[in-house]
Amino acid sequence: MPTAINPTTGQNIADYPLHTPEDVDRALTAAVTAQRTWRTTPLEERTQLLTRIAGTLRSGVDEYAALITDEMGKPIAEARGEILKSAKTLDYYAEHAASYLAFEEIESNATTSGVEFDPLGVVLAIMPWNYPFWQFFRFAAPALAAGNGAILKHANNVPGSALVIQKIMDEAGTPAGLFSTLIINASEVKGIIEDERIAAVTLTGSTEVGALVAAQAGSVLKKQVLELGGSDPFIVAADADLEAASTVAVSSRFNTTGQSCVNAKRFLVDESIADEFVRLFTEKAAALVVGDPRREETQIGPMARGNLRDALHEQVERTLESGATALIGGAIPDGPGYFYPPTILDHVKPGSAAFDEETFGPVASVTRVANIDEAVELANSSEYGLGATIFSRDVDAARATARRVDSGAVFINGQVASDPRLPFGGIKRSGYGRELSGYGIREFVNVKTIWIGPVSE
Repeated sequence: MPTAINPTTGQNIADYPLHTPEDVDRALTAAVTAQRTWRTTPLEERTQLLTRIAGTLRSGVDEYAALITDEMGKPIAEARGEILKSAKTLDYYAEHAASYLAFEEIESNATTSGVEFDPLGVVLAIMPWNYPFWQFFRFAAPALAAGNGAILKHANNVPGSALVIQKIMDEAGTPAGLFSTLIINASEVKGIIEDERIAAVTLTGSTEVGALVAAQAGSVLKKQVLELGGSDPFIVAADADLEAASTVAVSSRFNTTGQSCVNAKRFLVDESIADEFVRLFTEKAAALVVGDPRREETQIGPMARGNLRDALHEQVERTLESGATALIGGAIPDGPGYFYPPTILDHVKPGSAAFDEETFGPVASVTRVANIDEAVELANSSEYGLGATIFSRDVDAARATARRVDSGAVFINGQVASDPRLPFGGIKRSGYGRELSGYGIREFVNVKTIWIGPVSE
């Protein structure tokens, strides 16, 4: 039975009963039935649903943000931002879905030819705890607009959020059965993936789970979109604006208490300016407000689970043993909850834990490099490839460097972030496929060729 635990106190919030196999069977059957009608529902009506969902989110923003904070410890201001960003993305697809899904004419030997975009069917969405609303709605907005149905299997430490998402969808007038939340154990997911009523799978989560899901879906030839782990490099060139770079570095590393796949994690800093960058970075990180995430001023809350904190601290200890220095943080504080202080490790070398592994929490590693070529080499030495940042006053040179960096996105002089207007996803062990933008809405469609020959008079 899943239990929601408040990471600020370590106390249980509530236990949630699991759905039975009979519940699962009914949900899958209902989704297939509803999706057959939904796929032929006029697009204007489908996008009107997105607008209503966005309105429901906005009207309950404080309630939903408090739930996120209680279940996974996100500072309340960030939690509120997550709800509003979800609403904004729903509005975006309500406005742009028609252009993304319009018939695309292609010149050929036909009188008329091109492609149209048909929904695949019912998509299983396996979602993580770190953005319990945003991760779901950034998938659901384009998927529903395209005519698909959806089944949500959420992380078991945010069951309250999973069930409230069901409530939101119902209140917004989602057709009965088109969407269902299932509270089930991870061991039951394989059977759902293999069920013929599921057409495709999307997962945001760890690389290890992504590989497992990919194997299961691949064995039955079902489409997948996987957004997995990351160890994003943050390159600071010799000519960078250090005041701006250090400010963005703090936000990039420590938002969501460092628990995001797309957080910057490895800071590759030109040795000629490293001392000054590290000084600014450390000063600003040390000033972050750590505490009760329900307080508006809090910037760093607890980590989501105790085992995650223990694993992070073990990575820090191994990195220190390999020769790095902790400038701030690096110790588990006394007191209740799963807090870990903002931590900056300097002189981190390739081969150490904080360089080679994904550090999912408020720990930054600084590696000093001789030049931009070494920075690119080290950036690409990771098995991950989700996002990357480059700070340089020479934008043309930075763009040339960006083409050499192996990642799904490169942000120059700014923080890596998801935006409904831009595609989002990774390469290598950070996954494949894209979410958001026009690319995202076309992931769960059949790109169907239409060829029309001449008609005799």
